[in-house]
Amino acid sequence: MAPPPAPVPQQQLVLAASSADAGVAAWDLRTGAEAIRHRTCASRPRALTVVAGRFLAAAQAPAGSSAPIHYYHWDRPQVAVKSFPVEPIRALIADTEGSYLIGGGISGDIFLWEVSSGELLVQWHAHYRAVRCLALYDYLLVSGSEDGSIKVWDLITMLDEQSRLEAKTLHLYSFNQHGLPVTDVACFHGAIAVSSSEDRTCKIWSLYEGRMLRSILFPSIIDSITLDPRSHIFYAGGRDGKIYVTAMGVDVSSNSCDDSSIIGAFDDHSKGVTSLASSTDGLVLISGSEDGNVRVWDTRSQQVIRKFKHSQGPVTNVLLVSPKRVNLPPLQSLRKICSANGESESRAVIVPQPENDVRISGNFSASFLERYLGSLQNGCSSRLFESGASTLYGAPNQQDVEWRSKFLELQDLFVCEVLDQMPSSNNT
Repeated sequence: MAPPPAPVPQQQLVLAASSADAGVAAWDLRTGAEAIRHRTCASRPRALTVVAGRFLAAAQAPAGSSAPIHYYHWDRPQVAVKSFPVEPIRALIADTEGSYLIGGGISGDIFLWEVSSGELLVQWHAHYRAVRCLALYDYLLVSGSEDGSIKVWDLITMLDEQSRLEAKTLHLYSFNQHGLPVTDVACFHGAIAVSSSEDRTCKIWSLYEGRMLRSILFPSIIDSITLDPRSHIFYAGGRDGKIYVTAMGVDVSSNSCDDSSIIGAFDDHSKGVTSLASSTDGLVLISGSEDGNVRVWDTRSQQVIRKFKHSQGPVTNVLLVSPKRVNLPPLQSLRKICSANGESESRAVIVPQPENDVRISGNFSASFLERYLGSLQNGCSSRLFESGASTLYGAPNQQDVEWRSKFLELQDLFVCEVLDQMPSSNNT
C-alpha cells in the first residue's frame, strides 16, 4: 500500500507596498516568484494590514480630497472594494480573528469598524495630532502619534458606552516621554510595549504598571520595529539603512538613555529601513526600504536569503502572511453610517464572513470581547488594570481580588525575566 502523499506546505507570501502608486506586490517566500501585484495602492507606513489571512486592507495616502481604504482579494489584481472614511486613515490594523478593523486618523481620532457588517462601532479622539501607528494584543490597543505621545486603550471600555461615560479617562495610560513623533509600536505578549520615535530612541513600557522601563538610544532615527517571538530581542530599522538587533534585558537604569542594548546590526539597504516583519518562529525577518527594495533575512546567520525589487519609490509596508484561500461572498455595496448626533458621516466596507471560514488560532479577540461585554451587562467593571477589581452591585468580589493579585504577580515575573531585573515590590 502506497504511503499517503506528503502534506503540501502552506504558502507564505512576502507583501510590500509603496507610498508611490506601485501597487501591493506579493512574492512566494519559498520560490521567490512574484505571485501577484495588486493595483492600485499608495499607502504610507503602518497603513497595510491582513484581515485574518482572508484579504488585504490598505489605507491610501491622500490624493486631492480622496483617501479611501482599499480591499484586495488574493487572486485578483484589481481593487475589490473602495471605502471612504470620514477622514484619511494614517494607520490601519485588524485583530487576529479579523472581526475588527481599527484605523488611526490624521485628526488624532481612532475608528473601530466591525468587519462583518461594515458598521462603525465607535470613534474617539485619541491624540492631538495624527495617529501614526497602532498595535493590538487581545483587548489592549496601543496608539502612537505625531504629537510624541503613546496611549493604551481598553477596547472593552471603548466598545461599551456606559463604561466610557463612567471612566475618569478613556485611556488606561498615557506616555509622553518621547520628544518627537512616534514612528512605530509593538506589543510583547500583552505585558510590554516597545515604541520608536524620531528622537532616536526606542522605549520599553510596562502595560500593567503604566510606566517606562527602559530607554535605548540609537545612532539613527528609528522608523520601524518588530519583535522576535523566540527571545527577548527586537529589530529596529534605522534611517541609516541598518537594522539594529536590540536586547530588551540589559541591566541599566530605566531613567537614562543607553545604547548598550544594541547587540548587532543587519546592513544591506542603501537607504532608510521603513518597515519590518518577522515570521511567527522568528527565523525569518522581512525588511522594506526607501531604496525600493525588500530583503528576506535568515536571523540565525544574519544573511540575506532573498532580494525583491518593488518599485522606484520607497517601500513603506512589508508583511509576511499565509493567505487563506476561502470563497468569500461578493462584497456588498458601501453603506453610510451616521454618528448618533448626525453631525458626521462615515462610510465603511461590508465584508460578510464566509460560513465555511475556519476559526483563526491566536488571541481570539472576538470571544474575549463577547465574554467581557456579557459581564458588562451584569454590572461588572471592564477595567482590568484599575486598582478596584470587578464589582457586582457595588461590593468587591474576593475571587476577582485574588485573581488580580495573582495576575499582577505573574506579569511582574514575566517582565523581570524579559528585562533581566529583580521583581518589584509594589504589587497589590
